[in-house]
Amino acid sequence: MVLFLNNTGTQVTEFLMICFPGMQDTQHWLSVVLAPLLVLALGANFMLLLTIQQETSLHEPIYYLLVILSMLDIILCLTVIPKVLLIFWFNMKTISFAGCFLQMFIINRFLPMESSTFLVMAYDCYVAICHPLCYPSIITEKFVIYAAIFIVFRNLLTTLPTPVLAARLNYCASNVLENCICANISVAKLSCGDIHLNKLYQFVSVWCLLGSDLVLILLSYCFILRAVMHLQSGGTATKALSTCGSHLILILFFYTLLLVFIFTNKARKKVPSEVPILLNVLHHLIPPALNPIVYGVRTQEIKQGIIKILKYQF
Repeated sequence: MVLFLNNTGTQVTEFLMICFPGMQDTQHWLSVVLAPLLVLALGANFMLLLTIQQETSLHEPIYYLLVILSMLDIILCLTVIPKVLLIFWFNMKTISFAGCFLQMFIINRFLPMESSTFLVMAYDCYVAICHPLCYPSIITEKFVIYAAIFIVFRNLLTTLPTPVLAARLNYCASNVLENCICANISVAKLSCGDIHLNKLYQFVSVWCLLGSDLVLILLSYCFILRAVMHLQSGGTATKALSTCGSHLILILFFYTLLLVFIFTNKARKKVPSEVPILLNVLHHLIPPALNPIVYGVRTQEIKQGIIKILKYQF
């Protein structure tokens, strides 16, 4: 829908999301995978939150960080996937101008917040293995509060200009968005103005936030590996690696999928346009589904808490 302003142009008031341009007749079959994954992601994260809330033994800083991670996963899932399913099932392709930029704001803010949470958890692992005697005095509830403030405000200040720069543009041409998500550049390309500043700011902000997080996480694990290699007992080394194994698995998956999406998006001429769109959708669904499952399976305290709750309910 467009609102006519004058004889020479129109002003867009809503966008039409096409999702996969080359798969219009078959894209609904993707919901066979996406819908169960959404149920799994939401169910697993709510179960993890309930377990940590119910079990007093889990009221420790590392588990509070898991609470932050689960809440971010739930928000990202609910921001993206329900709308994608509505497009597939009911052909509800329209999204309001305000709704589109609200989705853009949430995605651009909460995805880097998840990356920052992984960084804080990597620091937790570093202190636990490299400075175990200092761990109780460093990783405290006050530390978690400060970490949460850092995660929120660091990413708010850095990512807020992204939707603001996109919203200031004049959208007077096509309102057909060839994406399932209101991604910054996909939306900005529909405007009648110059988007070089949008592209530049997104490039700088993404690599400053996610790039610095990844470098610091890898650096922390280099120190962890070096500390483990100097441990005299093989059993101690195995236990130390197992402590942060879950965290490392999820970090590698999170950043690998993200980097693949970025590079395929840059190579659109060589890769079908549907590939980066699908990867972007999956990146808002698979990590949220995997995070609580991996922690639940590999962390004995969480596993026991989940079993206790299930036995109590059934």
